[in-house]
Amino acid sequence: MEFKAFKMDGLGNDFVIIDNRQKIINLTKDQIIKICDRNFIGCDQLIFIESSKSTDANLKFFNSDGGESGACGNGTRCIAKLISNETKNETVILTTLNGDLKSQILENNIVTTEIGNAKIEWNEIPLSKKSDTKNLNIKIIDVNDKEYFGGTAVNVGNPHVVFFVNKIENFNIEKIGPQVENYNIFPEKCNVTIAKIVDKNLIKVRVWERGAGLTKACGTAACATAFAGKLNNLTENRTDIEFQTGKLSIFIDDKDSIHMKGPVSEIKKIEIKL
Repeated sequence: MEFKAFKMDGLGNDFVIIDNRQKIINLTKDQIIKICDRNFIGCDQLIFIESSKSTDANLKFFNSDGGESGACGNGTRCIAKLISNETKNETVILTTLNGDLKSQILENNIVTTEIGNAKIEWNEIPLSKKSDTKNLNIKIIDVNDKEYFGGTAVNVGNPHVVFFVNKIENFNIEKIGPQVENYNIFPEKCNVTIAKIVDKNLIKVRVWERGAGLTKACGTAACATAFAGKLNNLTENRTDIEFQTGKLSIFIDDKDSIHMKGPVSEIKKIEIKL
């Protein structure tokens, strides 16, 4: 099998994009895993663009483990830019499992996407039992063997848990991430963020993505972290989320809807042979 695709990223959070609007490419789970493998093409998520009668397109997201994801903030922003290049429209609406997401294309490859309202009820995350989602009291251990209890759960299209700590470098996300992701309290697993409040308008983070592993950046994690910060009275309505590769700006409006702004890469055309 041989077909054309695109490669894009948002702050290093990278995607292989397959356009199924004209010619449909069907892939097995194993083929998706192969494409995402860094020894082959390599990406955090694979995205299918499909035709939609009511919006600009319908999106399907798959993590590098081959499992489908309900939302992908940076991926949505990348596709919005790609479709805007086609249509020459500055507003793009895309259908996802998390609903119809509206994006605005700004200058210099900056894209803003409204992710919508966060869910914080235990059964909406979802959790396997009724719990205080503001503080799940999950134990994580730092590199000095000190115990820390916390974790705020937020669903922004997929489940996230955010730990606010004093020193982000004291926590090994590559060890903590897979442990917490697979806790039985998360029946659909979860994304894991270790976050440090720098000030009311800046949070530094490291993220472990459910089904994808350590990632350079994660749009929905940025949204979840900003919302969790506001929920815990740690941050304001406007917050920058700083990854190792740059920042995403999050704005929570007066209806508690979350808006995410940041850069996307140029669009690279690739050919895939399976």
